[in-house]
Amino acid sequence: MKRVVLRCTVLAGALLASIAAAGDPGGGQGGRAPRYRITNLSSLGGTNSRGNSINDAGVIAGYSNLAGNQSRHATIWLESSPFDLGTLGGANSSVAWPVKNGIGLITGISQTGVADPLGESWSCAAFFPAATGTGPTCLGFAWRNNEMKPLPTLGGNNGFATGANNLRQVVGWAENGVHDNACISPQVLQFRPAMWTLGPDQIHELPLIAGDSSGAATAINDNGQIVGISGICDQAVGRRTAKHAVLWQNGTVTDIYPNAPAPWWNTPTAINQRGDVVGFAGDLDFFEGDVLHAFMWTREDGIRQLKPLPNRTPKHVDSEAYGINERRQVVGVSCDADQVDCRAVIWDRGNTPTDLNDLKGSFPLKLTNAKGINDNGEITGRASTDTGVLTAYLAVPLSP
Repeated sequence: MKRVVLRCTVLAGALLASIAAAGDPGGGQGGRAPRYRITNLSSLGGTNSRGNSINDAGVIAGYSNLAGNQSRHATIWLESSPFDLGTLGGANSSVAWPVKNGIGLITGISQTGVADPLGESWSCAAFFPAATGTGPTCLGFAWRNNEMKPLPTLGGNNGFATGANNLRQVVGWAENGVHDNACISPQVLQFRPAMWTLGPDQIHELPLIAGDSSGAATAINDNGQIVGISGICDQAVGRRTAKHAVLWQNGTVTDIYPNAPAPWWNTPTAINQRGDVVGFAGDLDFFEGDVLHAFMWTREDGIRQLKPLPNRTPKHVDSEAYGINERRQVVGVSCDADQVDCRAVIWDRGNTPTDLNDLKGSFPLKLTNAKGINDNGEITGRASTDTGVLTAYLAVPLSP
C-alpha cells in the first residue's frame, strides 16, 4: 500500500478550499442552482467504487473494489488519486458513512482474519461483495497516521464505526454478549450504539429509547451531538432496529421523529455543526425498505419531508438524504419504486430537489447518487456507465 502523508495534504487542501470558498461557489446565486465540474475518480482496479464522504479539505473517503471485484477496500482519494487503506486481516473493508473531520481521521468497517464463532453475517454482509461478505468477524476501525486499528466492542464479536469528529470521537455500534430472541438468524447477539474516544481507545455505550434493546450511532458533530437509531435486534442492518430516529445530547436520548409513518427504517445519516439532521424514514407498505422517504430535522422546525424528483418516468417515489453542510444544502438520491432510475439530487435548505445530472455539463456518466457534501458545496457519490461500471466522482460547483 502506498503510504499517504495525509496531514500535509489535508492542510494544503484546506488552503485551496478556503480560497475557493471566498468566491462562495454554489451559494449566494439568487436561488439559481450552480453548475458543476465533475471529475471521475480512479478505482483500485475493480468496477465498483463510491465516494461516501468529503471534508472541507476535499479529501474523499469511501470504497473501491480490487481487480476481479471479489474484494473491496476502504479508500481515500486525494486529487482524484485513490489510496488503499487496507483491512484488519480480512478480504474487505469500507468507509460506508460520511465521516467529515479535518484531522485525517478515517473510520469504517473491516473484516478480520478471525471466523465468527456464532456464524453471524453481521452488518458487513450488506456492505461487501456477496462472495466474501460473510464468514469472518467484522470490526470498526480508526485509520490515522497511515495505520488501520481495530476498535473494541462491548463484549461481543463484531463492531462498526461510522462517523468521527475533530475531537477524536468516533461513533458506531458494537455487539455485547447478550443472546437476544429478537435477533433474526443469522444474527445472535444484541448490539448497542457506541462512542469511542481515541488515544487510548475506550468505548462508551449510549442509552436507548425505553423498552428498546439494540441500536446504532451513525454521525457526530464537534458539539458532541450524535444521531442514530434505536429499536430491537432484528437483522443488525436497520429495519426494526431503526424504529426510532434519535439524537443523543448531554447524556440523554430523544426521538426526533416520534410520528414517523412506519416503525422501521427511520435512520438519521448525517448531522452538521448547527445540529441539523438528515436521513430517511420507512414506508408502511415496504417493510424491507424498498421505498424510503428523505427527511430533514431542525430544532426550530422539527421534521421536514424532502421529496423525490417530480415529473419523472418512471415516477420517482423513493428519496434518501445522506449528507448536509452548514448552508443546509442536502444531498442524496431519488428513485422510482423498482430502483431502475436513480439520480443524485441536492435539496437546497430542504426545498424542491434538483437533479445533479441537469447540472453536470458534458460529463458523460449518469450520477446515480450523492453521499456527501462539504461546506464548499463539493459533492461526492457514485456514477455509472452504460455498461454497468460504477465509479466514484467529485462534483465541484462553478461560480456563476
